[in-house]
Amino acid sequence: MSILIDETTRVLAQGLTGAQGTRDAEFCLRYGTNIICGVTPGKGGAEVHGLPVYDSVAEAREKHEVDASVVYAPPLATKGAILEALEADLKLVVALAEFVPRHDTAIIAATAKAKGAVVVGCNTNGIISPGKSKLGAIGGDDPSEVFVPGKVGVVSRSGGMSAELSLAIKRGGLGVSTCISMGGDVIPGNPMVDYIRRFVDDPDTDAIVMFGEPGTKAEHEVAAFLQSGACTKPLIALLAGEFQENYPAGVSFGHVAAMINATEDTVSAKRKMLADAGAIVVNSLGEIPLKIKEIIST
Repeated sequence: MSILIDETTRVLAQGLTGAQGTRDAEFCLRYGTNIICGVTPGKGGAEVHGLPVYDSVAEAREKHEVDASVVYAPPLATKGAILEALEADLKLVVALAEFVPRHDTAIIAATAKAKGAVVVGCNTNGIISPGKSKLGAIGGDDPSEVFVPGKVGVVSRSGGMSAELSLAIKRGGLGVSTCISMGGDVIPGNPMVDYIRRFVDDPDTDAIVMFGEPGTKAEHEVAAFLQSGACTKPLIALLAGEFQENYPAGVSFGHVAAMINATEDTVSAKRKMLADAGAIVVNSLGEIPLKIKEIIST
């Protein structure tokens, strides 16, 4: 099993006719993702990879049953595309664009919550359930080099690190149920703790791995979830960015959200907080599969 997507998920690609949408869709289709149509305003009637293109999500929904959308829109058009998908009652939207205005991301997150939907992103490289489906650029043209099926759920604030975590798990002889690059923006479409909650509820996920960074309250929310006793599966946490504590506050490194404004934003503070709450905090990628095997064997 997996969370959010599998081989039955019917996908609409917004921006399918653009260069990135066309390229990513080719790789996704090759992997087995069930993309059934695309939407690009003004391009209705076109075809890409043999898939019909419509002018709006509403028009596409009249012709097809759709479960999810992947959005290949530029930053200033991303909010409109996501809200259009949410208005059409799609419950999963994956939005790849970086540099979406923060006010827009706040509206996106609030709307998704009100609609009971999940928005992965913005500023994500996607989500993958190995051997079943992938949305976005995650895994590139050959995801099997990094992602293999298994029972470890992965959620990461970094797209690159989502691959590194999954590769470490693979090299350790384990596999991944679903891997989510949640996006590197200050206001994500969906909080990290919600993905962890979903992994806890997934009967085929035995352990959870998370990657955290300086800045935001994502890790604080996870710690509170652990302290509540609701996390009934082992959670392994790897955090990076301790070097940032040697630099002035208020400076982003890498992702815009990776910014220290207070002591509680630091990796040092977050590591202690998560460990105190019951997470297994590791300092290297190689430790991850070893810790999982220790836990599962006991």
